[in-house]
Parts: sequence; C-alpha cells; structure tokens
Amino acid sequence: MTASYKKYILNFKRPSGTSRGVLTEKETWFLKISDGDNFGIGECGILRSLSHDDRPDYEDKLKWVCNNINLGEEMLWEELREFPSIQFGVEMAFKSLNAKDPFLLFPSAFTFGEKTIPINGLIWMGDKQFMKEQISEKIEAGFNCIKLKIGAIDFNTELDLLESIREDFSEKEIELRVDANGAFTPKDALRKLNLLSKFQLHSIEQPVKQGQINEMANLCRKTPLPIALDEELIGITDVTEKENLIQTIKPQFAIFKPSLIGGFRGTEEWKNICETNDVQWWVTSALESNIGLNAIAQYTFTLNSELPQGLGTGGLYTNNFESPLEVYNGNIQYNPAKKWEINF
Repeated sequence: MTASYKKYILNFKRPSGTSRGVLTEKETWFLKISDGDNFGIGECGILRSLSHDDRPDYEDKLKWVCNNINLGEEMLWEELREFPSIQFGVEMAFKSLNAKDPFLLFPSAFTFGEKTIPINGLIWMGDKQFMKEQISEKIEAGFNCIKLKIGAIDFNTELDLLESIREDFSEKEIELRVDANGAFTPKDALRKLNLLSKFQLHSIEQPVKQGQINEMANLCRKTPLPIALDEELIGITDVTEKENLIQTIKPQFAIFKPSLIGGFRGTEEWKNICETNDVQWWVTSALESNIGLNAIAQYTFTLNSELPQGLGTGGLYTNNFESPLEVYNGNIQYNPAKKWEINF
C-alpha cells in the first residue's frame, strides 16, 4: 500500500465573517492511498486558530502517515489522537479505498437519491444590509431553518435583525439558530441570552469562549434558551474527559464537526456520551471541500437525526469540485446522475 498527500487552497466566493475574523481562503490537504488496483481519498482540513491540530508540525505528521500507512486504519487513528483532522482523513481514505466507488462511503437511500437531509441556511456576519440580503436569499431558497453568525457587529443591530425576521416569520415558519463563536463574556452573557430569548430561538451555539467550564455550566443552568456546545468539544481526546465535560456543563445540545473532533469514530464517542446524558445533537461540516462534505453528509444520514444539520457549505468556494451534492429547498441531496470532477 502506498500513500501521498497534496495541499489545496479553497477560495471563498466572497469574504465570510465570523467573530474570529473574516475568511477569504481555507487550507485543506487530500490524502490518497492505493493498494495498486484501487485508490481511496480522504480530506484533512484545519481551521486556523480553532483546530486542535493547527500546529507547525502538521505536514510532518501527514508525511509520517504516508510513510506508515501500512500500520492500518485502527493503529493510525490511535496514534493520531492529537491530530483529529488527520484522523478524519485517514478514516475517510480507508473507507474510500474499500468501497466499490471511492466516493460512495456509506451507501444508503441518500446516495441512491431517494431521500434528503434537512439543513440550516448559514448567514455570515457582515453589515446589517448584507446580512438582511443573505436572510432573504435563504428564505427564498426554501430554508425553514436559518443560522446566523453573531458577535462581530453591534449587538443591538443583531437584535434588530432578529426582530425584523420575527416580524415577518413566526417560530413555526422559520427556526432561528444563532452562533456566537464564543463572542460573549461570562459577565454579560446571561443578559444577552435574556434579550435574545425574546425571538423564540431554537438555540445559541457557544455563547462564551471554550475552556470556561464552570461559567458555561452556570449559563446552561440559568439560560432562557437552549445552549449548544461547539468549540467546547475541540481538543478533548480522552473519553473520560469527554464524559466529565458533558456531565459537568449539562448543555441542551452539542454540535459535532468530524474534522475537528476525530472523524467518525470521535463523533461516535461524543454521540454516545451525549445520548447517555440526554443531550441532543446535530452534525456540522467545518468548511471542507465537497470531498469531505460528501463523506460527512453520507455518514450523517446513517445517524437518523430529525434535526436540520449544518451541511450547506459546499457552495462557498470558487474552486470547489463538481459533485453529486446539491442543495435544494432547504435540503442537501445526492444526485447519482451527476459525476465527480476532480482537478488535482
């Protein structure tokens, strides 16, 4: 068996704002393995300043994986606990290698084109007009669940935006999620949550920065609206530590990004712990190319979640790969008649 990797820069169609800054490009690496007759491809992607494995020796570890690919998926995954995105790429590549079609990792009614996955429409941060334009576009496109990134512009302006949505659409018509990406301080978080709760929100993701476990636990006890952990899960690789985190904070929801939490196996660990502790969850992509998004979407369908998932990021880039994935009427679907076009 042989393995190689290639770096690829994904370019955003337009700058996309979060509370951590504006994104114009996204780095990713593709891991290709071959046994002579067949090949498999996996995606290893990091988010700068967020991924646990955003570190100087990242490519050195990729080289190590390629040199030691014959250790096999199980042993490699254990050796890569400090590199969750490479864990994901390795899992994906082996599943791809062992599949009849390298892009059909989890054959199902989804990949047969028979069923779809409901997703949320993502609204990026920007000035009020830009955000209103995005909201209108998502509603016209048939989304009934919208997720807004908040925390970068004036908070009162964000409240005005939410109020304007609720003036036109009730809670039954449009489900609203907001993602603060840790933008609130523990001191003002509860006050802001109380103000946000007036708009019948489904949930708020990561109101305060990760690592403030006692503060987050206190918020989850007192909150007037459901809180979803996101960044809080990143960097925790030990199963006992995962259990302690969920049992201490007691969140209402958790969000799983396979690239950031150790791939499918890491996601399964978190999922089992959350379900044991009555914590609901959904799956979100982490700005992967369509190669990684394809694997995450296929896997997510097998989990049988009824909640809208966060899988609508495939259309963000100018140089993504043509794939069978399509977003239509607030759902992501797989069109078996469409072919992959890979240009690297």
